[in-house]
Amino acid sequence: MALKLKSPDVDIFVPDGACLDGAFEKTTRLAITAHQDDTEIAAIHGVMECFGRADEWFAGVTVTNGSGSPRSGRYGHLSDEEMMEVRLREQRKAAMVGEYAFHVQLGYSSSTVKDSSESGPFEDILSILRASRPEIVYIHNPADKHVTHVATALRSIEALRSLPEDVRPGKVFGCEVWRGLDWLQDDEKEFLGVDAGSGVAASLIGLFDSQVAGGKRYDLASSGRRLANATFFASHDTDDAGEAVYAMDLTPLVADPSLSVVDFVLAAIDRFKKDVSATIGSVS
Repeated sequence: MALKLKSPDVDIFVPDGACLDGAFEKTTRLAITAHQDDTEIAAIHGVMECFGRADEWFAGVTVTNGSGSPRSGRYGHLSDEEMMEVRLREQRKAAMVGEYAFHVQLGYSSSTVKDSSESGPFEDILSILRASRPEIVYIHNPADKHVTHVATALRSIEALRSLPEDVRPGKVFGCEVWRGLDWLQDDEKEFLGVDAGSGVAASLIGLFDSQVAGGKRYDLASSGRRLANATFFASHDTDDAGEAVYAMDLTPLVADPSLSVVDFVLAAIDRFKKDVSATIGSVS
């Protein structure tokens, strides 16, 4: 299958050197995220579920080029073009260490992704979904506070809805990066346990040295959130996992294109509001 993408700056990497068609064919879980290292934070559950297995294969799509990444220290002098090259290499290293089936970096600017009149990101995401046909997809949750993450989520939802019903993934998770999902009602949270005894997750995020050493301790922050999620999920039960990622189940949103993304998210917020009100009222 010849994959035709609109982005002029796309980078396609198959870590084990296999043919691209074979990499697509074996993919079972796919992450579609905005920036280099978002996959290793938002979709680490998918990475770990597939790591070291022959029957499950993880793959990733990074939509933007990383040109606006914060930088300091030994990276502080880099131009946007130089930073893009550093971040591309870091993402390739993560795909190698994480044993991904493939990783595509589309190389769009954030402004392009945020512009709903630009069809390139949507069309390229749709092409990759058609080629790989994953069973499970991880994207940003639409309540994230980073605008580029929200835009990437919307382009991904649009692409997922455009798939024929019989090839849509069975599950679509909207995951945490720039806003946690602890506010979701417990029966609405997707609790995705991650093996706390594995060093793979820490190794992966540590590969993005331009961010970690450059002033953003994503390595500590992402691990801390997973630890907190596992411990604070249930107040009267012992922990079910050493670490956990929370996700919003976006499968119903993908399945029904008539549903408004805004209304879907606001309904969850309204349920949170009512729960807080009821709890306070019950002891007032």
